[in-house]
Amino acid sequence: MLSLTLLSLLLLSIPAFSAPKAIASLWAWSWTSVQAECSFLAEAGYGYVQVSPPAEHITGPQWWTDYQIVSYQIKSKRGSRAEFQAMAHACRAVGVKVIVDIVINHMAGIDSGSGVAGSTFTHYNYPGIYQYSDFHHCGLTPNDAIVDFGNEAQVELCQLVNLADLNTESEYVRQRLATHLNDVLSLGVDGFRIDAAKHIAPASVLNILGRLSRKVYITQEIVDTTSRFPNLHTSAGDVQEFRFAYGLLDAFQNSGISSLTNLNNRGWLASGQANVFVANHDTERGGSSLSYKSGNNMYTLGHVFLLAFPYGTPTVHSGFSFSDTNAGAPSGGVCSGNGPAGAWVCEHRLTPVVGMVGFFNTVGSAPLCDVFTTSNHQQLAFGRGSSGYVAINNSGSVWTATFKTSLPAGTYCDVVSGAKVSKQCTASRITVAHGSFTYSIPAHQAIAIHIGAKV
Repeated sequence: MLSLTLLSLLLLSIPAFSAPKAIASLWAWSWTSVQAECSFLAEAGYGYVQVSPPAEHITGPQWWTDYQIVSYQIKSKRGSRAEFQAMAHACRAVGVKVIVDIVINHMAGIDSGSGVAGSTFTHYNYPGIYQYSDFHHCGLTPNDAIVDFGNEAQVELCQLVNLADLNTESEYVRQRLATHLNDVLSLGVDGFRIDAAKHIAPASVLNILGRLSRKVYITQEIVDTTSRFPNLHTSAGDVQEFRFAYGLLDAFQNSGISSLTNLNNRGWLASGQANVFVANHDTERGGSSLSYKSGNNMYTLGHVFLLAFPYGTPTVHSGFSFSDTNAGAPSGGVCSGNGPAGAWVCEHRLTPVVGMVGFFNTVGSAPLCDVFTTSNHQQLAFGRGSSGYVAINNSGSVWTATFKTSLPAGTYCDVVSGAKVSKQCTASRITVAHGSFTYSIPAHQAIAIHIGAKV
């Protein structure tokens, strides 16, 4: 029989499972609501749906209670084990794979209490799972708290906002976490987004993932404004490139979107290692990214760029509106047509976003070409080989221009304003002739055409 070490090495020698399509993050949705939404996701062309942590967590109405784990029972505010499994199987049946936001860095951040399934615990004791010795007690800072987020020892061994930090160098802890992950995989899951992966030593992440029963897509939350920590974790899978979201915010609000054409020259992660997004639940609450609250249609235009530019695997965050940054989600998760429903923002259903998911799927790996900018700096257009073309006007005035494109001659439906349905356009039509087209793009709007939307 192969030793566990050798088996882990063999598993790690297999290329990581990739995400060839866009990810819709239905953040804080219930399992039954996600299940009901997967038919729409499949029709829209999403390849994955990302869901909230499924393990038992502390009680409370705040959204962040989901991330304070107290046991590995699959029962949370989002639903039961049976509901989770039904959701995963239903989504997979229509071609949408499930990515789970998984918490393996820590347990709870309070002194004692009980979880949503009734499990009792104290800060460093979780009966039947972990005891005091299974946690880091770094001794490097007051109260073992991370003080310097650039200090590798503190980041990996000390506590993040008082959350009991698991000793992921321990053989017992590694195996217990792998058992939890494999249990979740057994329910029909095909990927993990590792929460707080920055705070786990890269060797520990690799060791734990090497014990998985099968290959799945991996993306890791590494919040950093430098390359140091992201580069440490690329061997384990994709890394969430937060600098992409920060860069979009700066470009759309300040420096100009024409600067975005140099993304591949900024020293960020390689495109094949990056998982990118316009916003996530943390950045929209912390103000470090564009959000549904951004003015002048910038949030939507950011998604047009996200799904058009050849960089990274895109995740479309879909959450709920809030005035209190701690507030939990409304019940369930529901959308209506192509827009919001109640407090649910439903970004993944917006007409421009759905249109651009189709654009993303159609252009595939086609190269960037036909880049066009103006002295305005808030106007940017580019092509994707002979497969697609997009133009974004983030300025306050109409942009009228003749755009050079490598698309074949013909008439195309603009997939930002509408769609191609039964060989007809539901909104704007654009005609390409002799390698160009002339068009007027209103202020704070965009257009996108591709060969799949040719009529």
